[in-house]
Amino acid sequence: MLKLFVFLAILTLASSFHAPVFGVRVRSSSLMMDSGENLRPDFEQETPERTKQRIQDMITTNPVMLFMKGNKMFPQCGFSNTAVQILQSYSIDFETCDVLSDEAIRNGVKDFSNWPTIPQLYVAGEFVGGTDIMIEEYQNGNLAEVIEKAKADMI
Repeated sequence: MLKLFVFLAILTLASSFHAPVFGVRVRSSSLMMDSGENLRPDFEQETPERTKQRIQDMITTNPVMLFMKGNKMFPQCGFSNTAVQILQSYSIDFETCDVLSDEAIRNGVKDFSNWPTIPQLYVAGEFVGGTDIMIEEYQNGNLAEVIEKAKADMI
């Protein structure tokens, strides 16, 4: 009985951590018995194909999608902060994905775009680039054109 109590306490504690950081999803509602009649959580490793599909879904569903460290309310690095400020200057709704809370997405988005750094901006389903490209496109006016197209798509 003590074993069961300790296991459930550990499981409760573990479910409060961000399991996706480790690329593992914990289905806390499903416990399985092992051959020794002990309860164990059912872990499932996310496949690269599933990660790619999640990334594609976010890009498809959101006209302006920024994969970044942190979120638009609390960027966790200077490059992500700059990217957010550029997008906010256009007064456009945009979504963010915090790659620090999901290791599968953090690595998967780099493979998806074939771009090695974070943040990464997608507008109207197309990869724009990282902060350096965003700054360059902002300064030459090209990003404004792309954003205006995304605004039109939102209507």
